[in-house]
Amino acid sequence: MKQLPPDTVRLLSSSQVITSVVNVVKELVENSLDAGALNIDVKLENFGLDRIEVRDNGHGIKAVDAPVVAIRHFTSKICSHEDLEHLETYGFRGEALGSICAVAEVAVTTKTEADDVSIQYSLDSTGTIVSQKPSHLDQGTTVSVTKLFRNLPVRRQFYSSTKKCKEELKKVQELLMAYALIKPELRLLLVHNKVVIWQKAKAADDRSALVATLGSGIVPNLLPCHQRQEQPKQARGIIIDGFFPKPGVDCSSTSSSTPEKTFIFINNRPVHHKEVMKLLRQHYSAQYPEDSARHRYPIIVIKITVSPSAVDVNLTPDKTQVLLHNKEAVLTAVEALLVSLYGFRPGSDLPPEQQLNHETLPPPPLQTDASQLKNKRSDVRDDNVLTEAETHADSAQSSDVSLERQASNTSSSSSTADDWIDDGIATKTSSVSKSPERRGHADVSAAETRKHQISAEDWSRGTALVDSVSGEPLQPIVILQPSTPSPSNSDEAKIQRSPGKKMLNAITEKPAALTAYDMIRNRTTRSPLSPVALFEKDTRAEVLREKPAASLQDISIAVQEKWNILGEGDRKKYEEKARKSLQHYNQKTTAEGLREPDEKAPRTKLQGQKRKPPLSNQQLMDQLFARPQKKPKAPVSRPSWPVPCSVPALRLQLQRLSSQSSGAPRGLHLVNQLASQSTWVILCGQRLMLLNPFRVEETLLFKRLLENNILPSVSLQNPVQLTDGSLGGAEYVQTLCNMEKQNPDLTGGVLFSDPRLVANGFKIKLTAERHLEVTEMADCVPFLGVEDLREILTAVHHRKASTVRECRPLKVTNYLQAEAVRLARQLPITLPREDVEQIIRRMEQQLGESSHICIHGRPFFQHLADVPSTDGEAQAQFRPLGL
Repeated sequence: MKQLPPDTVRLLSSSQVITSVVNVVKELVENSLDAGALNIDVKLENFGLDRIEVRDNGHGIKAVDAPVVAIRHFTSKICSHEDLEHLETYGFRGEALGSICAVAEVAVTTKTEADDVSIQYSLDSTGTIVSQKPSHLDQGTTVSVTKLFRNLPVRRQFYSSTKKCKEELKKVQELLMAYALIKPELRLLLVHNKVVIWQKAKAADDRSALVATLGSGIVPNLLPCHQRQEQPKQARGIIIDGFFPKPGVDCSSTSSSTPEKTFIFINNRPVHHKEVMKLLRQHYSAQYPEDSARHRYPIIVIKITVSPSAVDVNLTPDKTQVLLHNKEAVLTAVEALLVSLYGFRPGSDLPPEQQLNHETLPPPPLQTDASQLKNKRSDVRDDNVLTEAETHADSAQSSDVSLERQASNTSSSSSTADDWIDDGIATKTSSVSKSPERRGHADVSAAETRKHQISAEDWSRGTALVDSVSGEPLQPIVILQPSTPSPSNSDEAKIQRSPGKKMLNAITEKPAALTAYDMIRNRTTRSPLSPVALFEKDTRAEVLREKPAASLQDISIAVQEKWNILGEGDRKKYEEKARKSLQHYNQKTTAEGLREPDEKAPRTKLQGQKRKPPLSNQQLMDQLFARPQKKPKAPVSRPSWPVPCSVPALRLQLQRLSSQSSGAPRGLHLVNQLASQSTWVILCGQRLMLLNPFRVEETLLFKRLLENNILPSVSLQNPVQLTDGSLGGAEYVQTLCNMEKQNPDLTGGVLFSDPRLVANGFKIKLTAERHLEVTEMADCVPFLGVEDLREILTAVHHRKASTVRECRPLKVTNYLQAEAVRLARQLPITLPREDVEQIIRRMEQQLGESSHICIHGRPFFQHLADVPSTDGEAQAQFRPLGL
């Protein structure tokens, strides 16, 4: 690696800032892709805040480059800013690892093809190596990022909510999906908290990668397309590949409400490009007459390839936005491809006759140059009046000559281009430009156009527009009204009798009506809102923040879509709010005595009057509300029967029962479970004890793993030779050779099949030359090596260990102990009574009565109290509180 010169550093002048988990994953994955990796595993813990691990099988980092691997502005991608003109890699600044080290703890484990073993480097906040040690990992690089944002509590607080963390995990998955589409040969794996979230296997081509990423239900509705357009100053030109929705397919199967499945790549780099996205949405939604696809995003994979010198990637820190030097040419090429697929957009200003002609014509072909298509579109738009097209016949003729010259340099192809060949527009344009008769007719029509021009003076006088039939100036439109019939004598008499009565107009003088509020005792009270209205009230602000320029209709549509996809639990919350609002409104109207809204009696006259109840109502109210006097009930005699009782017989019976149950109950008996804890109360003889069933289950699992578990072994690229010095002496070699072996193979080699070796993850071979070597070793136990094999041989040689449990090395024992804890934690918090009884039975059978301690050194049982057997013991235990 070489340090960038100062002028290049100043030119880049954008420090990589790590603001999220996605930034970390993106930088590490791009480093793996630049290293030629074909397998990339991304593992997260606690949504990436506790641990992020990216492992690949790339070329690895050389030992001479390790000291500066995380130092800022050290990179192997470029040497100076001139190399940006030929950039072929994802990274080029040399700031990714240095920026990650500033906000987290970083460890890098790497191994090249020339290295014997991999080395793990621990880095500090400045990117300097503080320690290193050997590792067991194979060729490639593994970067572990722990305690992300440990020194930025505000930024870590941003991920305090589960919703934010899930959104970040979804962004990581979308990022890996983008790289899966652009790299079909790449194998990707995303794991969160040891659970596989998403994975993609190696694919043979782009279509197979599309099926593995988006699913087999979407790909049949997509159409592969390819177009190439030559550029005069660029050797590569503009190449557009991708998969586009088939024309006329239902929009619900080829689009989504979010832009997550619209993938835009420029030079194999996933980017966000607003202009390209706008073109894709416009031409896709134009083929649907209704507004169903207006607010949706098409499912498209578009790959734009241009010369590296025509792209400026050094625009934003995350490199998701690029600057195109020939943006207009790229947009024109994209639009040409979209027009060839979906036809002209119906939003152009064409008269009905021209629009009808365009609807009957098939879409133009793909074999057109961008400038030729642009001129054809301008000719079609300007052809709304025939005289205008003929007036510019000379310019059209010259443009046709240039188009024919450019068409020879253009090549494009599509799976449906052969079926969509249309030369109607070109024939029409050439006929207009080359026919001399049309040229003369154009001159006459132009003269007529100048003759019929409207002057300002005629317009102000009102004589500009003349009726072609009568020759008189056109008059303004007059609204004709039916004549009112003459009023009858009775109507005139009514008007004369009430001359001061004001006539009301039902249109201009509407009575005041309250919509969102009601009047209660001259006070406005808000009407109860429905669940949808309450949801709209809470969501409208969020929609406005996302789309500040959205119209009222767009906001209503967005709110309705959110309501449709709202979960059942959230919808019940809004229904409960609406119910409480309605209940509160009903209580208030009942308390204030609100009248029904259909009452037509005026209130102004009743407010000053006091209604007097009739005299006869008092007697009725006394009858209704007076408390009736309760009459005393006569005591009812209860029946009784004499029961014979003998105290000596009762005493004798009690003595017999006590003699039968004099012995204390043996074994463990469940009593009940504590409500607040996951512990059980058990009776062991005369003692009440607390039982923790999870400790028992951990111990049983650990015992079973020690006895039966076989660690999976992985073949070593370079077998490890075993000698007297590596094993600790000749006696250990002799002990190893005395272990159980298989029959010799065809090459004369013999594999050891002793379960004490195989169960601990070692596969040892005795070659034909009588050399011992380890061919396979378990990779699930960190740093497992020859020292652990020496522990096994020591147990066999000195302690005469004959079982697998007695020969477990310390590293394997700790690993199995962690596995037992992990399996026990997967149990439900509340265990049913049958499961606890089964755990107790297995404990008595496998552990006996001697070992009642868990793997952490804590007892299974906690003494609670002793059950008294006599009244005297009960009285002795009963002690009143001395207050």
